[in-house]
Amino acid sequence: MNDRQRLLVRLLKLLDLALVVLAFGMSTFFEVKEEQGSSLEGFLSMRTKVTNLGIFILALFIFHLVFRVFGLYRSRRLSNRRAELLDILRSTTLCTASFVVLGWFFSIKMMTIAFLAMFWLLSTLILSAARMTIRSVATRLRINGKNLRYMLILGTNPRAVEFAHRISTRLDRGYRFLGFVDDDWPGFPNLAGTGFEVVSDYEGLAEYLRRNVVDEVAVYLPFGSFYKHSSEVALLCEQHGITMRFNSDIFGSKLTRWRAEEFDGDQYVATYTLHSELWPYTIKRILDVAVAACALLFFAPILLIAAIGIKLTSPGPVLFLQERLGISKRRFTIYKFRTMVPDAEKLMAALEKDNEASGPVFKMKNDPRITRFGRALRKSSIDELPQLFNVLKGDMSLVGPRPLPVRDYEGFNEDWQRRRFSVKPGITCLWQVNGRSGISFDEWMLLDLQYMDEWSLWLDLKILAKTVPAVIKGEGAA
Repeated sequence: MNDRQRLLVRLLKLLDLALVVLAFGMSTFFEVKEEQGSSLEGFLSMRTKVTNLGIFILALFIFHLVFRVFGLYRSRRLSNRRAELLDILRSTTLCTASFVVLGWFFSIKMMTIAFLAMFWLLSTLILSAARMTIRSVATRLRINGKNLRYMLILGTNPRAVEFAHRISTRLDRGYRFLGFVDDDWPGFPNLAGTGFEVVSDYEGLAEYLRRNVVDEVAVYLPFGSFYKHSSEVALLCEQHGITMRFNSDIFGSKLTRWRAEEFDGDQYVATYTLHSELWPYTIKRILDVAVAACALLFFAPILLIAAIGIKLTSPGPVLFLQERLGISKRRFTIYKFRTMVPDAEKLMAALEKDNEASGPVFKMKNDPRITRFGRALRKSSIDELPQLFNVLKGDMSLVGPRPLPVRDYEGFNEDWQRRRFSVKPGITCLWQVNGRSGISFDEWMLLDLQYMDEWSLWLDLKILAKTVPAVIKGEGAA
């Protein structure tokens, strides 16, 4: 980042904070006017305590950190409007949540629901309008030949040509494609009808960089067979201060995402298959704890009745404790109401021949080990309620792939099925609302992976909403 870019980023940071102050001031004015009927003149003459000023400065510092975490100050040249607006929405939502925490911690009476809703709405609209205005101005400048970045592409394979087409046709992104860098190979004739040209071979690249304006080099070479070329180009780009871009699909993995990380001063590229943003998982955990705690209080009478019923109808403990596999196959103890006779697990070997489920799991519609009262608990899913304690402990979530016993995991024969263990298990998931015991094992696993690939907080809420009628109807319960 050059001096001009650093200055623009600093100005953007100041603008964002000024707009947040504007949104806060407007929200405060509307709140005070609603409560006291104050005029604008009266509002401006109000005195502010030093303590409140300090809290507000702390809030601005938190907002600045949140905006940085969500990447609002990184280059948005290659991202679309929707992605930027979504990041703004996430940022203002988390900032509003920080106001809730500050208001509770410092006992600020002004932090009402109406004020918070107004601040969230105004800050989102104002910041979004400002960013879209800046984007529109930048787009106009780029189309008119200003604020351009000149790019070379290493390699002339189909992926490289496709990327060159995208860069060349999107003038609003402000890139000018200089050409390809490659040695002669059998695929060269395919470039004839593209309108692009090869401006240098690898041997002449150093001289080309010395004589031409080049801001970025995109590498589209096979990682294994062209490692030497890629490493030499990386060194050249470092020496010239040129940005180097790699396509993340260098290993042919379809689901893997990438992110840059730093450890003790060294730079690393990490791969992951899940969403990497911290804030959605933080909100998910807060919802887990809040809902689980409220549910335990609400269902306390039912828990008590179930415990008494188990004790009166069958000898043995009230709770069934079993070792299950959680996130990354970490083992934990799951809590359920006991619905079977004591030592039921020891009797499983004799019933294996009657297993009605496909795959490694064990299911029997008329399992003789289930007690009469236990069958009622299973039909109503009341036996699952103690897992709310697992949610509070952090072993499980409300929504996620079901935690499996060690015995079932040992029967897995496909590695793709094991990806389900890369997230925290849950009480309910897509399997529960799509037939439960009525679907095959492979379909179950595919539903778990679908949940992971499409995960969002909104999806969790929809699954929770669908779980209630599924439980009431007793669909697929075994």
